[in-house]
Amino acid sequence: MQIAVARPSELGPDEIAVWHSMQGKTRSLANPFLCPEFAVAVGNFRPDARVAVLADGPEIVGFFPFELRRLGVGVPIGAGLTDCQGLIHAPAVEWDPRELLRACKVSVWQFDHLVEGQRPFERYAVAVAPSPVIDLTDGFAAYQEKLRVKSPQFCKDLGRKARKLERDIGELRFVVDSRDMVGLRALMGWKSDQYRRNRRIDIFDRPWIVDIVDYLFSTHSDRFGGLFSLLYAGETPVAAHFGLRSGHVLAHWIPAYDMRFSRQSPGLIQHLQMVEQTAGLGVQLIDMGTGDERYKQTLRSYDLFVAEGMVAQGSLLAGAHRIRSASASWARRQIRQHPAMYRAADQLLRHYGRIG
Repeated sequence: MQIAVARPSELGPDEIAVWHSMQGKTRSLANPFLCPEFAVAVGNFRPDARVAVLADGPEIVGFFPFELRRLGVGVPIGAGLTDCQGLIHAPAVEWDPRELLRACKVSVWQFDHLVEGQRPFERYAVAVAPSPVIDLTDGFAAYQEKLRVKSPQFCKDLGRKARKLERDIGELRFVVDSRDMVGLRALMGWKSDQYRRNRRIDIFDRPWIVDIVDYLFSTHSDRFGGLFSLLYAGETPVAAHFGLRSGHVLAHWIPAYDMRFSRQSPGLIQHLQMVEQTAGLGVQLIDMGTGDERYKQTLRSYDLFVAEGMVAQGSLLAGAHRIRSASASWARRQIRQHPAMYRAADQLLRHYGRIG
């Protein structure tokens, strides 16, 4: 097998067409985060983004998007933002993970959302997590009926809250594919507030992440695009979601709502509206990503599973990087448990986010 490495923007129309064809032949690879357009978007703002192109003779058999980090570490492209990672490949193709790393000139590849079906990588996985999905294969009406049977009180309560929101603020109006940049900025603001409430680092303090979201917001094609959905009460935006759509799959990504209306659960109202409206657009699967949030458990149809782990060229390198990763995880837990330490770390990372 021959392996060549290029920047995402250097891929030509023929390579993009082959990439799309591979996604269409393997169900687990259909996620928008695995699309070539997402790799190109990240590459526009992350200079260390790369794609390894795997070929068997004259035939391309795989694409491996990744990013180079310090100390010879490789990570999935868009690491920290994506809920779906892996090598896009033709059916039944096998590869040697260590040979792949050598060709990419990385000593270690760390992953935390590896999709199912990546057998050469699976033996390096150390943990597996559920990733809830909403199945709309039979349409919204069938999904809604199953939800009512499974969670009747949830459905009743949500209907009551929607009526109260209309009485208090104004008639509800949902836009499934909004082009409102002001609304997108409102979503980012609500999400930033949520990060701070939950003592998490605000990703929107990093200008390159804002740039990527803006770029994807403006990306619309028959195969791939950003999908920004916005719920209004009267003329007031109250909840929104920004995700990525590729064909029949929608990747759930950035949801948030205005906390002033939290008692009426506008986020849940928005989600159910989004499920109904996107089903009408042809979406058959909404991948909500990992997480144990209650709304995901309520709305889910079933779970996919993603893996976390590390591939290294040698056992010594693997051991060293595992120790380093374990230390970083311990530090994050300690920081979140101590408010003063958290505030200091948050200020430091905000500073580096602005200059990085």
